[in-house]
Amino acid sequence: MSLERDEEGIPHRVEPIEIAGGVRLGDLSEALPTIAGPCAVEGHDELLEAARHVAEIARALDTPFVLKASFDKANRSSGTSFRTIGFEPALAALAEAGRDTGLPTLTDVHEPGQCERVAAVVDVLQIPAFLCRQTDLIEAAARTGRAVNIKRGQFMAPDDMRRAVDKARAAADVPVFVTERGTSFGYHDLVVDMRAFSILRGDGIPVVYDVTHSLQKPGGGEETGGARRFAEPLARAAVAAGVDGVFVEIH
Repeated sequence: MSLERDEEGIPHRVEPIEIAGGVRLGDLSEALPTIAGPCAVEGHDELLEAARHVAEIARALDTPFVLKASFDKANRSSGTSFRTIGFEPALAALAEAGRDTGLPTLTDVHEPGQCERVAAVVDVLQIPAFLCRQTDLIEAAARTGRAVNIKRGQFMAPDDMRRAVDKARAAADVPVFVTERGTSFGYHDLVVDMRAFSILRGDGIPVVYDVTHSLQKPGGGEETGGARRFAEPLARAAVAAGVDGVFVEIH
């Protein structure tokens, strides 16, 4: 990858990638893509309603959107929290939501054995933050031929994410990007270091900002709370800092 660099060696831009359905990351002169949808597939009708809402916003703003929803929330704080309606029912709901709206779709994968089946249904495979160092998982996701989104672990330095990206790129020639979602700060809190966006883009990696999860209060009880009042100012700050896209959960 050959990039023009400034006097400090930082690329002026990353090499643009198309992740699915004409949605591109890495060219800041284009409309800013948004990845949006419910946290999890809580039901067929619920997902379809949310997907149609996202599609309406995309049409109204004439801007690229990707529909997201997890088919299984395998990392809940409590074992009693809702996880999934089932592997196949959730994938069927994602498939129908994508067909109905025409939106590209994204979901998490948690084990290498899930990747091929999930890739038959969705357009982007997402590596959860807690699993961003799992080599077998990253490689299996990339080998499906789908775009791969690696969420930066709360315990990872931004410049260490290049190794995770390299794993995916070495496994297959697929679009790869990283989603920034904050760094652990003491207990039950996260902070967003705006330098992370420049660091990741300086490594030639398109970067998306996860507004929702960066405002979580992780592990703080049976259910994870958050500070939603900061969503808009932090999203605006990230856009000003030069992110390639924004990730939000909506209900």
